[in-house]
Parts: sequence; C-alpha cells; structure tokens
Amino acid sequence: MKCIAFIQTKEGQATKASLEAAGFAAGMGETVAVVSGELNGDGGIGNTGISRVLQGPGHLDDSQIGKLIAAAADQEGATVVVCAQDHLGKAVAGRVAVRMNAGLIAGVTAAPQGDSYIRNVFSGKATAHVQGTTDKLVITTTPNAIGMAAATGGTAALEAFQDDLGDRKVEVLEAAAPSTGGRAPLPEAELVVSAGRGMKGPENWGLIEDLADAVGATTACSRPVSDIGWRPHHEHVGQTGIAIRPNLYIAVGISGAIQHLAGVNGSKVIVVINKDPEAPFFKAADYGIVGDAFEVVPKLTEAFKSL
Repeated sequence: MKCIAFIQTKEGQATKASLEAAGFAAGMGETVAVVSGELNGDGGIGNTGISRVLQGPGHLDDSQIGKLIAAAADQEGATVVVCAQDHLGKAVAGRVAVRMNAGLIAGVTAAPQGDSYIRNVFSGKATAHVQGTTDKLVITTTPNAIGMAAATGGTAALEAFQDDLGDRKVEVLEAAAPSTGGRAPLPEAELVVSAGRGMKGPENWGLIEDLADAVGATTACSRPVSDIGWRPHHEHVGQTGIAIRPNLYIAVGISGAIQHLAGVNGSKVIVVINKDPEAPFFKAADYGIVGDAFEVVPKLTEAFKSL
C-alpha cells in the first residue's frame, strides 16, 4: 500500500499533529510526505520513517493544497492520503477525497485493525470500527490520540513538486495566532489545567496559571467562563469548543455538564477538584478531590513544585 501524508508546518517545523498523522501513514505502508512551503531541514519528518518529501510552493489556499495533494497521490500511485484532523486538515480532506473519488474516514483515533479504522462516535460515548468500501481512502487522524511514532533517527530527502494549481481564490491578508504564553496549543497539549465558574472571577485565575506552570501544562476553561469574558474563547474546551485528548486533564471548579465532557472525555487521566461531592464530573474522573479550590489548588501546586 502506498500512502501520502500531508504535513503542516509552523516556523519551518512539522506540527506535532502532522507528525502523528505521518507516523500513522508510515505504519500502513510506503509513505511520501507532501508539504506546502519552507522547511528547516526535513522539519522532523524523517523521524517518522518517511524518506521522501514532495515540497510544493507556499502560501496556497485550501483548494490549491487539495489539488497539490491529489496530484502527488496520482504521481506516486498512492491509494491512501492521511492528514491531521485539525482546521486545515478538515478543510483539505474533503477536497482531496472528491478529486481522488475516494472515501473519507474522519477522526481516526487508533492504528488500523485489519481493514477497520477506529473512531469515536456519539460525542465519545462509543467507538466505531469503520471500513472503506472504495479503492482509495482519505483518512484524518485525531490529534494526540494515536501518539508519536518511535523516532527512527532518519532524514527525509526534499524534492521540489509543482502542478497546475490554478489561481488563489482566497487571499490571506494577515494571520494572527492566539497567544498561548509559550504553552503548547490546546489541540496538541499533553497536559491541561482547566477551570470553570468555581473560580468566582478572572482575578483568581492566577491560581490556575501557577498550577499549569508547575506541571508544564496548557490552560483551558469551560464555556460559561469564556462566554462571560473571564478567559479568551480559544481556551474553551468542550463540545462547542475545542475537543482535546491530553494525557492529563485537571478540572477545577467545573461541574462536568455533558457538553463539557464531550470535548474532554478522550483524556487519558482526568483529575477533578470540586467542593460539591455530587458534581457529575466525579463520575468521569480517574481521581477526585472534594474540597475548596482556593485551598486545594495552592497545596497541589506546591506539591508539584517540590517534585
């Protein structure tokens, strides 16, 4: 089986989500990576076991990237295209599937089992085993679900690649990423400290940031907190916000409504801190602390610092 892995980059390096997708593809068969824009060296792609990178022009819109990937798949005789299930990946995957007359399986969360691909359904309450019925497939992988492939120490060779991509239909005048304070972006974060209205006001958020700094985590919040302006909307996790799958999710002062759980129940370990012993979140927690966040969080922060 021949595969194409679409790699997104940031400051010349492949993103973590793209490297996960590349490792997934490399595990399925001979894989060639496709990149739009510049790379520092091979951007870390060679570590996934991929030895060739087709490097297309930069500053392409979604439609042009779709054409670039489909053209690369045609040149290489690839029958599977894999990309990350993020904003750009979702925008590109459908376009590529149409161009290749391929089936699309979105949000895969584990390595394939035979001919089946595993994904979550019903807001993460169930798992589906999906089989493609077409000769070609486009697959998107859920960030931080499959994990990084073991580093091979290899280096990928870059080859210039060009095709008739047509004119740009969208011109990006400016791109401004939300500030994360040097922390990992939420979709890629392995450690997350989140809080809700139990913090009583934005002036108390320093407790959450101190705990996040102590464990090297990214901060997040519930929807009510972002809606009332205590925290920026890009920190909102849940069904209507960002769905995340960190290794550790610490929830402080969040009751655990079903809409919030739908975005975080893929977390490997969930720790809940709430003074209400009947809070629904405790039913989903691996570890729970019943107590006042203003007493528990500083003690927890000091404990982490001592380690």
